[in-house]
Amino acid sequence: MAIQFLLLAAGLILILMGANWLVDGSSSIAKKTGMSEFIIGLTIVGIGTSTPEMVVSFISAIQGKTDMAIGNIVGSNIFNTLVILGITALICPLDISKESLKRDLPLNIGVTGLLILLGMKGTIFGVGTDSLTRIDGLIMLLILVLYFRILLKKPKGGSLESNAQTDSTPEEATKVFSTGKSVFLIILGLAGLVVGGRLFVNSATEIALFYNMSQKFIALTIMAAGTSLPELATSVVAAVKGRGQMAMGNVLGSNISNILLILGASAVINPLSFGSMSMIDLGVVLVAAVFMFTSAYTFKSNKLDRYEAVILLLLEAGYMTWLFMN
Repeated sequence: MAIQFLLLAAGLILILMGANWLVDGSSSIAKKTGMSEFIIGLTIVGIGTSTPEMVVSFISAIQGKTDMAIGNIVGSNIFNTLVILGITALICPLDISKESLKRDLPLNIGVTGLLILLGMKGTIFGVGTDSLTRIDGLIMLLILVLYFRILLKKPKGGSLESNAQTDSTPEEATKVFSTGKSVFLIILGLAGLVVGGRLFVNSATEIALFYNMSQKFIALTIMAAGTSLPELATSVVAAVKGRGQMAMGNVLGSNISNILLILGASAVINPLSFGSMSMIDLGVVLVAAVFMFTSAYTFKSNKLDRYEAVILLLLEAGYMTWLFMN
């Protein structure tokens, strides 16, 4: 069993290194083509930090381990909001832009509600089937495409563009390499993600079976926290440097793409059963999404402050306690 833990750690290291190489190479290519900082942060870097979740969920879906595919995303979104935002807001209270209040935060709530609506049987709408079908996955991917189209049509003077220019990614994340080196980094990153993802999923499964734990529990805890490390590192660095908008955008972008892109594509690969997910698990995701929105109207206006950061971390502690007890 010690070997399985070593393989789990090796898989996680490969995933993180692969994500870093992929982001660096892709950002360099984008820079060389003249794309703006906003477009780079939104698309390549934003999705790049979610590639660990993407690879783990895709491989889980291909192998038919749907509990892990869904649990990884549900757990990651909970970790992103409750832990990452909680820690970063403790370091530096986070401003919430009017543009986010009007569009991104409501969308985050909407896609979370859509996940519950499509996946859970017996919801108040009565349309759930306890699974995400291929049609559901295509609907999610279509919503993501429409969202990106709206974002890309924003004028250069728009608030999100301004935020991206003010809170740009760290210099080391946007270095410009030669075309050959950039392509090599992208290929190396993808290879690291695929190999690391296989190691991580397989070893996590073996550990779950050895300790008589469910795949869902492993996915909601170890896998979710492990694959969210890129977002955690990015957000903490941004908070330390006083770039609150970057930290907020990183979490929002990750949460939205986790559901629409990763779960959507995973469901297209292989329909995902929600049999092991409880309303508590999905309810915590929805509560976290709603809390992000309402935090703009409590304590300090348009800001996620330290009081709310403590509440987020307490919610995470309560949810983890519930998981261990059950």
